[in-house]
Amino acid sequence: MSGDSTVMAAEETTTSGPSLDSEEQQERIQARRLRIAARIEAKRREALGEDPSTVNVRKETPRKSYKQMDDSRQRLGKLVSDGTQLVTNIQVAADARETQRRVEEEELRRLRVEKIENEAKSSFERFEDITKKWLLSGEVRIAQELWALLNSQQQQCGQLIEDKNNLIGELQQELKRKDDQYVKDLKKQSEDISLLIERMEEQVRSLGKTYREELLQIEKAFEQERRDLLDKNQKKWEQGMQTRRDKELDSLVTRMRMVEQYEQQLNQLRVQDGEEYNIIKIKLETDVQILQQQLQQMKATYQLNQEKLEYNFQVLKKRDEENTITKSQQKRRITRLQDVVNNLKIKLEKQIKQYREENQALSDDFKRIAEQYKELQKKLRHFAAVDAKKFQDIWVMNEEEMKQLVQKALEVDRIIHQQQLGLPWKAPGLGFMDNVGPLVVKPKEQKTASMVAQEVMRVSGSSRDTETPGHMERSDSSSQPYSPRTVKQILEVLCDESGFLMENKLVQLLSPLERDERSLIRLDAIFGALQVEVADDVYKLVDFFVKYRQQQERPPQDGEEGPQDEDKSLDQTDLIHPNDVLRALRAFTMELHHQREKPHLRQTGAEERDSSEDAAYWSACAQVIPPSQLKIWDALESAMEKYYDVLINRSQLITETSSLRQQNTELRMLLHQYLNSKINAELEIPPTQTLQVDSAYT
Repeated sequence: MSGDSTVMAAEETTTSGPSLDSEEQQERIQARRLRIAARIEAKRREALGEDPSTVNVRKETPRKSYKQMDDSRQRLGKLVSDGTQLVTNIQVAADARETQRRVEEEELRRLRVEKIENEAKSSFERFEDITKKWLLSGEVRIAQELWALLNSQQQQCGQLIEDKNNLIGELQQELKRKDDQYVKDLKKQSEDISLLIERMEEQVRSLGKTYREELLQIEKAFEQERRDLLDKNQKKWEQGMQTRRDKELDSLVTRMRMVEQYEQQLNQLRVQDGEEYNIIKIKLETDVQILQQQLQQMKATYQLNQEKLEYNFQVLKKRDEENTITKSQQKRRITRLQDVVNNLKIKLEKQIKQYREENQALSDDFKRIAEQYKELQKKLRHFAAVDAKKFQDIWVMNEEEMKQLVQKALEVDRIIHQQQLGLPWKAPGLGFMDNVGPLVVKPKEQKTASMVAQEVMRVSGSSRDTETPGHMERSDSSSQPYSPRTVKQILEVLCDESGFLMENKLVQLLSPLERDERSLIRLDAIFGALQVEVADDVYKLVDFFVKYRQQQERPPQDGEEGPQDEDKSLDQTDLIHPNDVLRALRAFTMELHHQREKPHLRQTGAEERDSSEDAAYWSACAQVIPPSQLKIWDALESAMEKYYDVLINRSQLITETSSLRQQNTELRMLLHQYLNSKINAELEIPPTQTLQVDSAYT
């Protein structure tokens, strides 16, 4: 109770410091630390017999690591805010330009409406004047006056039409100016987006660099604290060792004075220590055998789990293939039924009713099969989720068991080094111990289709004058089989023959631009319509167009593949004929859609895992004790066995000595009893006299 009251008093005295009810996490942590320190100090004073009510409150100086973390957090926050402001400046500028443009557009619209209203009003007045003069023409009877009136009316009508045409011309000029301004705005927006992306990338690089630097500073602060603590503890340890040496010297002197008195006790302690050592050695050997057995069991369990997972993967793969085949068959069946329906429309009208009934029956079958297919997909997702959950649980279970075994092995290694060998022990790197659950490998990012098109246009444009027949420069990526020139030719053919994928208004707006810029904007629209998103899709499109003509001229044989590793320096008409572009584009779209069906199906279930790093992870776990440490274990075991043999021999000698001493004591007792017996006084020659005579002769 006194300790609790002392703690409460200490807490009351530190109310001005950190509070447990604070909203800041660091302040709450500091308050709990102070509270624990006060309780420990009160217990220490109570154990020493001091007055626990007297509490010395010490304010801990902030640690260097915490100060460095706070400084790093402030610098990083300022860097993030500055970077955000730098990036948002582009949006602010764009919003300002848009606001200015809208104000100007509103003023122009007001002037245009005012001009149109004024022109309409004046035109209406002229039209009424002309109409009134036409009414007066009926009263004119002289031909010359009628002819003059007609000429005047004709001139006024021509003037009215000319004013209308002038207004139409002005509106058309303003419309053309708006189109030009729209193209310029598109280009300006593209430049702003490029600048925005550049600033964002620069901000990401700057943040990464700053984070690394701040992390290094924090690590240095922690290392400095660790060195200070080690130095402090080392000094404290040396002082304690010096005190211990002095005490040992005093005890040694005392021991030398009392050697004879404690000799018998020392022998008993040696025997007892030998027995305890034997018990400990037997226990450690038993523990080592148990650990080896557990290691073998873990290896067997891992092998069994791996085989089960491989079997389950093969089963799921087979099910996926069967589902794909079933879907393809259903698609072909639907196509065949549709052809039957189209043929039935051409036949006689008397068979329409019969074929409608058959079509209805087939539609019902299709719906039933579609429902079955949905149910099959639902089961597939369920099984995939169950398998993923089982894999997660088995992984976590094996990982926990592995971590326990690693901790036991490290504890045994530490005991061997520190207690048996008297050597310093250093814990190995255990980075894999922080992992929980299956490993996750991040996929690599790919370039977008627009970026590939820009690179191809830029590289091809710069090397257009240096290329010669029979030689073609390679692209930056050596894994692509086609040169930038070939890719550019295919993309230009696609731009020329796929204009129907773009709006006519966009085509008119692109006419003032250069050829490469116009091609890039067209390609963006075409890629968006074809759902070509990444670089691989672009190269698939190029490869399909190049091989399309070869497939049309000569169908490939079984097992034959086209050239994959050689570059192609062909003429544009040799790659693909413009008349075949639409058919090839339709075939490529169907093939691309078919290729994307399987990933779409995989998304309904569990995604495939990248297990490339699993073997290295488990290998690092199994090799936590290096071979050099195992050799030390073997050498220590051999030395301990020899030492055990010596102790066994010594124990046997001690037992024999104790037996002889006991026999000697018993013989002395018998001899004393024999000499002091009353019967000896009645004998004529007592045994004592005989012993004295024997001793005299001897």
